[in-house]
Amino acid sequence: IEIHTDTEIIGLGETFAGYFFPEAVPVIVEFFKPILIGQDVENIPELWSRMYHCGNFWCRVGLGSIVLTGIEAALWDLKGKMLDLPVHQLLGGCQHDRLPFYATGGPSNYPLDKLAAKIDYYLSLGFRAFKLGAGSFEPEVGFQLPTVAEEAAQFEAEKLAFVRRHVGPDVKVMLDGHMNEHPPDKAWNLDVAKTVMTACEPYNLFFFEEPLDYSDPEAYAELCRSTSIPIAGGECLTSLIEWRPYLHAGAFDIGQPDASHTAGLSETMRVAAELESQDRRIAPHSWGAGGSLMQNVHVAFSCSNTAIVEVTADYGPLH
Repeated sequence: IEIHTDTEIIGLGETFAGYFFPEAVPVIVEFFKPILIGQDVENIPELWSRMYHCGNFWCRVGLGSIVLTGIEAALWDLKGKMLDLPVHQLLGGCQHDRLPFYATGGPSNYPLDKLAAKIDYYLSLGFRAFKLGAGSFEPEVGFQLPTVAEEAAQFEAEKLAFVRRHVGPDVKVMLDGHMNEHPPDKAWNLDVAKTVMTACEPYNLFFFEEPLDYSDPEAYAELCRSTSIPIAGGECLTSLIEWRPYLHAGAFDIGQPDASHTAGLSETMRVAAELESQDRRIAPHSWGAGGSLMQNVHVAFSCSNTAIVEVTADYGPLH
């Protein structure tokens, strides 16, 4: 999304809605456009508030707020260019000298020699942290995810034992259940997730992401209490209003807001602040293109409770 001015400066922002439903983005941008025409970027939170409340019957959560993220990001980009300042300074200042980033890229490739090659590629790029998917993917058989508790637990534990033998104890390793992407009959329930976590505890996971779907914040909270593995989630949640039931439940040890998805950079920071008030951390989700990555980088450096940041190691055509 571009915001043009009466100078040569153009603000650029990305909405993660473009990854899933690009046809809808221009229409929603046109809806908000009159609110911004003739304005300046002195008070971006006020402009965001006008847009958000103008669409309050349909953009409090969901698609409208996701598109609003890209518009608000373009305003911050525009202001940063006008003032010759990085956006993290406009958001309150840099809170970190350095942050770790982890390589991400979809499923766990099988057979195990394929998984080892994938890990070696990440390490060859300089990463000391990476995330793999639950289950397995083989070209001949497709994606496989055990859903019986003991079978799923044994599979993930054997995978992690192999990974630890391969990389040693010092590389950060994460697993992603992707349970939000599975229909209910193919996703893990709380009992399965608890059994899997118990089996995975010896392997020093940095976090386990989305081991449950998003139908029950209390189930997520119970899982957090039942395991020593930090439970991560929240990438598909949009504005703070949608986050609040999960925040109030204590559903995530590590929240994963996305500054190209969570209603705005400022709104993403509000989510991070509420997590910090519970002594919990964030690991921003970042699966968009360059704009999405930079939005998340600047938010990550602006939030004192950032633990790690996601990076797509190999960009595909949509990136």
